[in-house]
Amino acid sequence: MTLTSLRSAGAASIGRERVVLLDRDGTVVIDRDYLDDPAGLAFLPGAAEGLRRLYQRGYRLVIVSNQSGVGRGFFTQQRLEAMNQRLRVMVQEAGADLAGIYCCPHRPDEGCACRKPNIGLVQQAARELHFDPADCIVIGDRDSDIDLGRRIGATTIRLSPQPERAAPDADYVVADLIQAANIIETLVPAAR
Repeated sequence: MTLTSLRSAGAASIGRERVVLLDRDGTVVIDRDYLDDPAGLAFLPGAAEGLRRLYQRGYRLVIVSNQSGVGRGFFTQQRLEAMNQRLRVMVQEAGADLAGIYCCPHRPDEGCACRKPNIGLVQQAARELHFDPADCIVIGDRDSDIDLGRRIGATTIRLSPQPERAAPDADYVVADLIQAANIIETLVPAAR
């Protein structure tokens, strides 16, 4: 397993609330640019097992995703909700559960507070699900995911198909959600 640890205090910032904030496309499911068909959702290799392991260890799993396809007119909010429902079913079939799915529907040029790396979606999730954002672990494949994690003071894990070549901007860099679960399991003891 290849990983990069940049913050020695990373383990100390892992919180009491046991919440993992995950990007959707390129982290949990295959990124298929503006996908609007729920049947097209497919887990990335290792994603189902990684989610199941985290869930079984007591983590609440929350999706935080930019979905500008709505704002760009590629698909409707209702279609996005159908995608989210399909994702919930897939995660349940994998043996886990999502505590919430939070999506920004805006275009990048709209200047909203919810588009990652802005923290609006995380603030909403924290209010509704009662957790401290700084106590989370943020997992994603893009700069906006890592920047979001930094802005809220969370531990960050970047997914990259070639971890050894990834920018060392996250606390940890891994190839898939199985490796991310391995790291998280070493940072925090299992829930009792």
